[in-house]
Amino acid sequence: MGKGITMTKIFIILNLIVLLFHGSAAFAKDDLSTVLEGIKQKYGNLPGLSIPYTREVITRSMSMLGNQVKGDLATGQMFFRPPYSLKLEQRTPNIETLIANEETLWWYIPDKKRVHKYPSQEFGKELRLLSDIFRGLSQVTKNFQIMMSDQAEKGKYQIELIPDPPWQEIDRIVLTVTHAYEIRVVNIHNQLGTITRFTLEGLTVKDNFEKGFFEFILPEGVELVEEKG
Repeated sequence: MGKGITMTKIFIILNLIVLLFHGSAAFAKDDLSTVLEGIKQKYGNLPGLSIPYTREVITRSMSMLGNQVKGDLATGQMFFRPPYSLKLEQRTPNIETLIANEETLWWYIPDKKRVHKYPSQEFGKELRLLSDIFRGLSQVTKNFQIMMSDQAEKGKYQIELIPDPPWQEIDRIVLTVTHAYEIRVVNIHNQLGTITRFTLEGLTVKDNFEKGFFEFILPEGVELVEEKG
């Protein structure tokens, strides 16, 4: 009888373990679907937005030291109008402006009296990713493997986007999302272990932008450098 009870207990425990792991996978899948739907509802129908940001570049060696070393920091304001109009106004450490649309990307450096002009195709993947993030991740399933990470801080979600097919430069993108479905951190991991981190503050909805806001007019005395890629 002792053996019978022991074997029964083992059988029950094994079944509980199977159910536990099966249930956890199901909950994880449901959580991901819920978070993606929440982000879509939060961002998907916005006419435009403005977000203060901090950008930090963290090398692999810095990552190994944890929070002991701070990477290259920059701050500014980011503006977006769907589907592909993007503008970054960097304020520190130097004033710079980046404007991008479907055709052209402009990088203006006033201190050097120089602007670089790139064809958007060269940055097509990155621009599409940013635009898709700010449109509520509505298209990410077409180009990424998506999974929930268990590394999130308490009260937040963490979503990993792995390019599929792979990208040459970028290994993965990790988003930190609040329980109110606001995207707070965008970590872009490259193949060498460097992380470009955008920390986003609360967004302001923009119903419209003044005419020409996402266009660049070459100021007098500024050198134009046409980059062919």
